[in-house]
Amino acid sequence: MKETLNTPKMRALAYHRYPRPGKIEIVPTKSFSSPEDLALAYSPGVAFPCLEIADCEDKVYDYTNRGNTVAVISNGTAVLGLGNIGATASKPVMEGKALLFKIFAGLDSFDLEINETDPKKFIDIVKALSPTFGGVNLEDIKAPECFEIEEGLVDSCGIPVMHDDQHGTAVIVAAAFINATEIQGKRIEDVRLVVNGAGAAAIACTKLLEALGVRHENIIMCDSKGVLRTDRGPLNGKKSYFATDRTDLRTLADAVRGADVFLGLSVADVLTPEMLATMAPKPIVFALANPNPEIARDAALATRKDLIYATGRSDYPNQINNVLGFPYIFRGALDCRATVINEEMKLAAAHAIAALAREAVPTEVKKLYDTPDMEFGPDYILPKPFDRRLLTTVPQAVVKAAMETGVSHHPIDDLASYGARLRRYVIETDEHMSRFLAMAQAM
Repeated sequence: MKETLNTPKMRALAYHRYPRPGKIEIVPTKSFSSPEDLALAYSPGVAFPCLEIADCEDKVYDYTNRGNTVAVISNGTAVLGLGNIGATASKPVMEGKALLFKIFAGLDSFDLEINETDPKKFIDIVKALSPTFGGVNLEDIKAPECFEIEEGLVDSCGIPVMHDDQHGTAVIVAAAFINATEIQGKRIEDVRLVVNGAGAAAIACTKLLEALGVRHENIIMCDSKGVLRTDRGPLNGKKSYFATDRTDLRTLADAVRGADVFLGLSVADVLTPEMLATMAPKPIVFALANPNPEIARDAALATRKDLIYATGRSDYPNQINNVLGFPYIFRGALDCRATVINEEMKLAAAHAIAALAREAVPTEVKKLYDTPDMEFGPDYILPKPFDRRLLTTVPQAVVKAAMETGVSHHPIDDLASYGARLRRYVIETDEHMSRFLAMAQAM
């Protein structure tokens, strides 16, 4: 194989194909070495837990792995930067998401690629499958269908359901926003926010920032046709919520003049250096278009020395990376058997992630990222994905919020003991993490 591993494409294909195809497998958790073991695992022993569950459905959490299992579900209509490639072609991405759940939060996960684009039929399929899982992570489903699908499943399944492209992104944006505004000396309630992009992620991010304290009248949202205005003509319900009555604002250039924050979830190079120059002192730019951001980092920093800049890319500081959130949000939600993942739980996760970035960075994290001077500041507003403290802090915040808002079906009264349990998860998942790092470093 050596001669074929000289390009990123071939290394990636080899990684996925060898030594066996795919990235995940099922591993037994019970002994299976004797006839007695098999009699307990299947017939006749398995009948006893089945009957217990038949009498009391909640006992499924006592006798099966439902409480530690998340379904990663997609129809492949909006995959990464690849677009509508279909359910089958989306499977490598969904397997990858399942792997991340395991190595970062110790959650078992099964990927389900559903060959259905009709929202109502999709909802019916997932609802019918929902007794299998403790939670559902929706992934790479295009707008506007993703809104209907998520809302329908939240209303009907009774288990945590989250479309990560929307809400996972929103949580990390909110965490970065908390810290960036603190560093820049801006009060959240006074910030003027411009959002470029009006798709599912943009709307979810903006709504969570509003819940964080950004005032509705200080938000201007743009789509490919310019500023969303009340006089612009019919807008769908999601967009119309953010339409402004300021008829003097037409273009993105109009909107960013004097703005404190630019949040881009759109296309490359749409924010020009000239536009950036007109923003308020100490601006914040989250340019999240991938792989090429709304304004390149070098161009942005050359234009404004007083800037805080973040992207979705791993090769720049301040990566807005969903893996900082979704494994731990689901960990907490499943551990307290939350019926939903509500706004309060998302905000709690955002605040916990933001707070962790303000703490001293562990030496092992600095070594892993080869950045000995890593500390809270303009180039470090979020923790790094391999900071294992995320697993011991974020789920606790999520559980606390779930209990305070009354959506926890199995409250955890002793949060200190829960913290100790999470620390044991860190030890258990470190083996998976070590295997992942070894494979990554070998590529």
